Amino acid sequence: MKLLGLMLKNIRRNWIASILASAATIMLVLMVTLVWSVLSFLDQVTAEKSKDLKAIITERWQIPSQMPYSYAATLTEGAARTDDDIRPIDSMTWSFYGGTTDIKNRTLDNTLFAFAMEPQKLRTMMDDLDSLPPDQAAELDAAIAKMDENRLGTIVGLDRLEALGKRVGDRIKLFGINYRGIDLELEIVGTFPRGRYDKSAVIHRDYLNAAVDAWPREHNGEEHPLAQKSLNLVWIKVPDSDAFQKVADQISSSPYYSSPAVKCETASSGIGSFLDAYRDLIWGMRYLLAPACLATVAVVMSIAIGIGVRKRQMELAVMKVLGFRPRQILIMVLGESLLLGTAAGLISSWATWYLVNNLLGGIPFPIAFFPSFMIDDGALWWGPAVGGGAALLGSVWPAWSACRVKVSEVFSKVT
Repeated sequence: MKLLGLMLKNIRRNWIASILASAATIMLVLMVTLVWSVLSFLDQVTAEKSKDLKAIITERWQIPSQMPYSYAATLTEGAARTDDDIRPIDSMTWSFYGGTTDIKNRTLDNTLFAFAMEPQKLRTMMDDLDSLPPDQAAELDAAIAKMDENRLGTIVGLDRLEALGKRVGDRIKLFGINYRGIDLELEIVGTFPRGRYDKSAVIHRDYLNAAVDAWPREHNGEEHPLAQKSLNLVWIKVPDSDAFQKVADQISSSPYYSSPAVKCETASSGIGSFLDAYRDLIWGMRYLLAPACLATVAVVMSIAIGIGVRKRQMELAVMKVLGFRPRQILIMVLGESLLLGTAAGLISSWATWYLVNNLLGGIPFPIAFFPSFMIDDGALWWGPAVGGGAALLGSVWPAWSACRVKVSEVFSKVT
């Protein structure tokens, strides 16, 4: 306890060096927390699940996937042809529709990217929307009910809604970007809860399909260029990996999908393949940026503690004369660094967790189709561990120097 008192007293006495070292640690732990949260989320979405496993069906030889909508009826059933075949627990289809409210002056703010799908599948098949708090679930369910009643309804993420300058209840007209010539009148009936879908939107698949089907009547019987390419993805949910393998075999051996051919893979594998384009960025974050931050924390603490030790050589010599052992001095210096680093790491990680998750709604760092990332709950212990560990490592040499101070040499310099 006496050593602990001395540690705290020394930290207070050298308050300028303590504040500077703490500030540097706080910033570097912040960087590590942000990087590790992104990497932790990506690891989670690319990890295989053992139960209620999701699979994604896409065109085999082309990106982006473009399949005829006639595939939807059988793919959502897992290409089952007999009573003995495996059928999915649940399924949904995705078609991608991009539109702008100003076709002559298109910008990011007036552009809306939407999934065309069955509204009722939002709560059963979309990640994170099946486990909402009761109040958010009730609000989203009400918006879904409105979309079921009104095919013109759309649910829009909060960031997209703000960028468009609209609010719930407003009507908008979207001029088709990928579906050239197919313009949609939409009514905003609700928003997604703050988080993963802030920049997304959903429209009713029947509304888009009806617009594609109506195209020939207004264009001398000629189909829209995307009429046979309007189905982009099919998602299915199966009980386990064995069921997935059987469904994948059913799809690959089915005669229904020859032109174009399709492939079935787990959702984690599909997302992993999609993230290949970001492989170098993710590698750099994992193996360069995060270790560099940790090393910098150690160096900063080593310099700060080293300066303090050099200034306190007379004091350390007096402590030895008074009976302090080298081991006690070593523990005291290491303890000062550990207290400083742990406290700074704790402040950094807890403040970052609260600020990002409760006030900002996520880290605005879009990778692939993930617009933002929340701070992982593990950051609440990452911060103290990183700050304390790096500080302890960086203070080893200064602490060793402190306990090796020679009394005769110090006092010989006193005139």
